[in-house]
Amino acid sequence: MTAPLIDRPIRHPWPEPPGPGQAIEVADAVLWARLPLPMALDHVNIYALDDGSAGWTLVDTGLDWSRGRAALEALRDGPLAGRPIHRVIVTHHHPDHVGLAGCLVAEGAGLLMPRVAWLTARMLVLDRQDRPSPEQRAFRRRAGVTGAALDAYAVARPFNFADCVAPLPLGFRALDHGATVDAAGRRWQIDLGEGHAPEQATLWADDATLALSADQILPGISPNIGVYPTEPEADPLDGWLATCQRLRARIGTGDPLLLPGHQLPFHGGAQRLRQLIDTHENALDRVMVALRERPCTALDLFQPLFRRRIGPAEEGLALVEAVAHLNHLAAMGLIRGKAREDGAIAWQPAE
Repeated sequence: MTAPLIDRPIRHPWPEPPGPGQAIEVADAVLWARLPLPMALDHVNIYALDDGSAGWTLVDTGLDWSRGRAALEALRDGPLAGRPIHRVIVTHHHPDHVGLAGCLVAEGAGLLMPRVAWLTARMLVLDRQDRPSPEQRAFRRRAGVTGAALDAYAVARPFNFADCVAPLPLGFRALDHGATVDAAGRRWQIDLGEGHAPEQATLWADDATLALSADQILPGISPNIGVYPTEPEADPLDGWLATCQRLRARIGTGDPLLLPGHQLPFHGGAQRLRQLIDTHENALDRVMVALRERPCTALDLFQPLFRRRIGPAEEGLALVEAVAHLNHLAAMGLIRGKAREDGAIAWQPAE
């Protein structure tokens, strides 16, 4: 008989994060530190797992930029006591998690990451562009960015992965779903989830008291679930919701300390996963209400989806998330899209 889920309240054992160049021991042989990011979400958490005489296993690495490199060196000289980083685990391919991995691998560290994440990072580092590609422009147009806004986008230099991610040298060990990794005196089981990034790895300690939850389970913000020009008809929200349900079952009646990619370590993972599921299911309901009132593009749906003003710095992430919600509803057969004269896709209920 399956044990019932227990949604324990979310609580943070450490109300304040470690300062620059500092680390907090959150479990035996596990250090929590932070590296700076040049954006509204101004930090990424990294974790150093003490492997004794071998040195440290570092989980995630921050961006490859001047302040990130300096912050990592301060950690190596301070809390890591100058001992070598002999291994790097990258949970997913996003720049704030993989950025400095290549530098550490070039120094001799071994690299472990999901195969899709490694291949994606390798590909994106090589994909340098001075202007958005035709596919990127078409993606924006279909999402509702037209006229002067699209013209301005077409001539602006886009973000390039290589701007803040060091090249990954050849050679890595793939993290497979269900496999195990030994670190910090524990055996960790790998769970690969979907939605925020393909095959995002979370690591679950064998004693069920501790998990590295990456960006799959964050305590106070919902990770971005986006569709991109590389796969414009994808339905990442389906994988996200399924992963959240599966991880809730994994936690079950337990209450492990979760070590997330951002914000503060916390207990109450099952409750937080329920909240994350509700966040997107409620957003889908709001989209359907809006579409029953009038046909909408992805750009038109910012207010019902996010219920706040989206500024220019947030527009890109908001747009890919709006497309993700529309694609999910379309995959369920609930809505259909029709191209307007300007090339934008206007969506309406299928009935």
